Amino acid sequence: MRNDPKNVPVGRDAAEQTAVAVLGWLASEPDMLGRFLALSGLEAGQLRQAVDDPDFLAGMLDFVMAHEPTLLAFCEASGTKPEAVAAAWRHFSKPGLDSGQY
Repeated sequence: MRNDPKNVPVGRDAAEQTAVAVLGWLASEPDMLGRFLALSGLEAGQLRQAVDDPDFLAGMLDFVMAHEPTLLAFCEASGTKPEAVAAAWRHFSKPGLDSGQY
């Protein structure tokens, strides 16, 4: 279990629930899904298999976190707080140079 910057534990279940919600939202937004597929190199038929891959979840959350309007659109549509998305993103992402884990 990794912690968010406020030291609130982020468990795998909560992180997975957020990631699945993001995928569901992407599926309901054809233009956004098309953009994600184009950037990720995946085809729509590969999504069901990819959802079990933590690296795919990290990449999908990277996609949302990299563009604030996309993040806010997801949060508004789903009623999810941006902090919850950020916590899920940190859970699935490998530590970066600014993480203090090196």
